[in-house]
Amino acid sequence: MRLLKTPSVLPGFNLSLGLTVLCLSLLVLLPFAMMAAQTAAIGWTAFWQTITEPNVLAAVWLSLRMSFYAMLTNIVFGTLVAWVLVRYEFPGKNLVNALVDLPFALPTAVTGIALATLYAPNGWLGRWFAPLDIKIAFTPIGIWIALVFVSLPFIVRAVQPVLEELPVEYEEAAATLGAARFTALRRVLLPEIMPALLTGSGMMFARATGEYGSVIFIAGNIPMVSEILPLIITGKLEQFDVQGASAVALFMLMISFVILFLLNLSQWALSKRAGAKA
Repeated sequence: MRLLKTPSVLPGFNLSLGLTVLCLSLLVLLPFAMMAAQTAAIGWTAFWQTITEPNVLAAVWLSLRMSFYAMLTNIVFGTLVAWVLVRYEFPGKNLVNALVDLPFALPTAVTGIALATLYAPNGWLGRWFAPLDIKIAFTPIGIWIALVFVSLPFIVRAVQPVLEELPVEYEEAAATLGAARFTALRRVLLPEIMPALLTGSGMMFARATGEYGSVIFIAGNIPMVSEILPLIITGKLEQFDVQGASAVALFMLMISFVILFLLNLSQWALSKRAGAKA
C-alpha cells in the first residue's frame, strides 16, 4: 500500500528551497570555493610559508586579540544598555534606542575618521591623555575602541528581545526570597539570556575580525604593532598577489569558523539543557 504524502500547509516549499540553495551558492559558497581554489593552486608549502610570515602572524594575533577584548567589553556594556532600554522608562529613551543602531547606519570610513580625529594626540579627547603619555589613536587601543563601537549593536539587539520576554516578576521573586542583586543576575537573568548572548557574541566577533573601514584610519598601520589582517590582505592585492591574499583570507576564515562553531556549539548545549530542565 502506497503511503500518501501529506501536503504542506505552506505551499511552494520546493521552489523556496531551490531559490534558497541557489542564493547561498552564488553569494556564499561560490566565493569561498574560488578562494580555496586560488589557495590550492599555490600548494601546501607556499600556503604555509605565506600564513607563517611574521607580519601575517602578528596581524592575525592582533585582530583576534582586539576582537576578543571588544567582545568581552560589549558583553558587559551591551547587556547593560539592553537592560536599561527594557527595564526603565526615561526621557529620550527612543533616541537612545535609535542611537544603538548608529554604527550600522554610518559608513565605516566616516566612523574611522571621526574616531581618529577624536582620539588623536591633538583631538578633543586625545589631548587629555597626551600629558599622561597615553596614546590611543594609531595604537592597538584605538583598534579596540573602533571595534567596540561598530559591534555594540550585535549584543544589544540580541539580548534586548529576550529581556523583553522575561517577566520582571522573576527578579522581584528573587529579591523577595532574599537574593542579592548579583545573585539574581547570576542565577535568574544570565541563564535566560546566555543563548542570545552567545549568538550576539559570535556575530560581533565575526564582524570585528573582518572590520576594515573604521579601523584603518585609527590603527596607524605600523607593521608588527598595529597592522590589522585586512590591511595585509589589501596590501597583497595591491601587489597583484591574489593567491597570497587568498591564502591569508582562507587562514583567517578557518580561524573564524572554528571560533564561531565553538560558540554555536555552546549555544546549542545551553539551549538543550534549558529545554531538558523545562
